[in-house]
Amino acid sequence: MTELRVSPDFHLRVRVEPGDIDDLRHVSNIVYVRWVQDVAVAHSNAVGWTHEAYMKAGKIFIVRRHEIDYLHPALEGEELELITWVESWSGASSVRRTRIVRPEDGREIARAMTLWVLVSTTTGRPQRIPPEMVDAFTQKG
Repeated sequence: MTELRVSPDFHLRVRVEPGDIDDLRHVSNIVYVRWVQDVAVAHSNAVGWTHEAYMKAGKIFIVRRHEIDYLHPALEGEELELITWVESWSGASSVRRTRIVRPEDGREIARAMTLWVLVSTTTGRPQRIPPEMVDAFTQKG
């Protein structure tokens, strides 16, 4: 299956910490949501769209929807690679995909789709994504 990308992949490594583990002794579902958001923020920072840059522009992305497929359990102490990319831009919204992979064997642990919407920091209303923002994500990974 070919995945669409309008940005290069961005990679971030994480280690499963004791606080990430649930009662079933594997990573809690809520931790996957945090990682999906963390890698998106790290990607944005890497291309120059830091929190401060968004505040200066008067716009910031918020999550409208998360979908996560949990494929295999991750365990305490494991190192995982979070791989994210922007799949599409449309008006005020952006679709971002994320894969969580165990680097030692390449096994995909989870995959996610997040619908982000750019909103005004003063009104909360959707704002069209400006070309300079699209360009930043398109040119850097």
